[in-house]
Amino acid sequence: MTRVLVVVALAAAIAGAASSADRPGSRDWPLYGYDTARHNASPDSTITAANVSQLRRRRVRLDGTVDSSPIYAAKAVRGRDAFLVTTTYGRTEALDASSGSVLWRFTPPAYSHLAGSAQITNATPALSTDRTAVYAAAPDGRIRKLRLSDGRVLWTTRITFDPTHEKITSSLNVSRGRVVATTGGYIGDAPPYQGHVVTMSESTGRIAHVWNSLCSNRHTLIVPRTCTSSDSAIWSRNGAAVDPANGTLVVATGNAPFDGKTDWGDSVLVLSSDASRLLRHWTPADHEHLNTSDLDLGSTSPAFLTGGLAVQGGKDGKLRLLDLHRLPAPGPRTGGELQTLPVPGGVDMFSEPAVWKGKWVFVATDAGTEALLLRGGRLHPVWSNRNDGTSPVVVGNLLYVAGNGSVRVYVPTSGKQVATLATGTVHWQSPIVADGRVAIAEGTANDHATSGVLDIYRLP
Repeated sequence: MTRVLVVVALAAAIAGAASSADRPGSRDWPLYGYDTARHNASPDSTITAANVSQLRRRRVRLDGTVDSSPIYAAKAVRGRDAFLVTTTYGRTEALDASSGSVLWRFTPPAYSHLAGSAQITNATPALSTDRTAVYAAAPDGRIRKLRLSDGRVLWTTRITFDPTHEKITSSLNVSRGRVVATTGGYIGDAPPYQGHVVTMSESTGRIAHVWNSLCSNRHTLIVPRTCTSSDSAIWSRNGAAVDPANGTLVVATGNAPFDGKTDWGDSVLVLSSDASRLLRHWTPADHEHLNTSDLDLGSTSPAFLTGGLAVQGGKDGKLRLLDLHRLPAPGPRTGGELQTLPVPGGVDMFSEPAVWKGKWVFVATDAGTEALLLRGGRLHPVWSNRNDGTSPVVVGNLLYVAGNGSVRVYVPTSGKQVATLATGTVHWQSPIVADGRVAIAEGTANDHATSGVLDIYRLP
């Protein structure tokens, strides 16, 4: 009997260790999208409709533009609350969440010759599972593990052989003891490059697996020019999201050929949890039109709803409802979406949806913001407005949507606006809300600036 209890206890401990990264600390915002599924929703109820108008702004000047989102770690940097950001040229900094002062700064060795150039990153960093380190990308094509207390480099891993063509655009993820990163391309889609997914050991940085969305029969990092196909960028803000039902990785690709064999352009792809193999896919019937018209499906990526369903946007201005658990095995089959709706304004969609309570979906574009509700296996519009926005987030019982000039705060179920928080211009940024604070960066990486601003709002 004792032996059985020990075995059960050990199994429970292993299960807990495997999933701890999927359960953020009650005061942290450890990853882009809050959790590994990228729901963009947190239960933190510190800020409410009753006190949101009391938030006070602090503008923090930075030595780089943060064209991504910060993350937040409570009492984690020598006992201090800290925001952690990565600038477009790869500087990663820990900032005191109250004063905005720099607690530590890491500058990659290549910074001096990259600063001011078009070679950038938009990747949001990620906390390690044990909250002792942060994983950060740089435009030199490397992922680094930095000690949370002082920014010391613990390991460095190269995830591309050609960082001048393969850009680390998407946010990093952490799941089941592995760091997950993806690659895309730069503005103008200058070949050669191939979008790929890389999983690395949290402890050592050793690459576990590489899955290439072009030349997918090759299971290692490849020199881009040695593949006959190019592009298929994995460049959404999410990068690789983790299906909360089974731990699989889900990505969406951009413009490139599709053949159902080794080339997987303009597709939603379900990979094994370690990225060692492709399990299922969804490719729209009009993928050739998307490819030739520069209408990347992968400008955004799936957002998980309840029951294995997900919504997928794209540059063609459409929102599709998919059943991820019933997609076909790898092959030439296309189509099969459950529902198609226009995104607000029917324009290009570059933002990630927020999913609240498994059934509410919030979508924002340059033309408006919309709430939809899943009922009877279909999405139904509930409210909308013409306010522009980047990726929405839901925290407690409030919806936050950043547009150019402000973060608007709404009641999620009705769309009633309860506050406006002034900011500067935004590009890929979206706010995070944690521990009574709202943080969002300003500016755009396309200006190639070496300075920037982080806005921090906090309750008195």
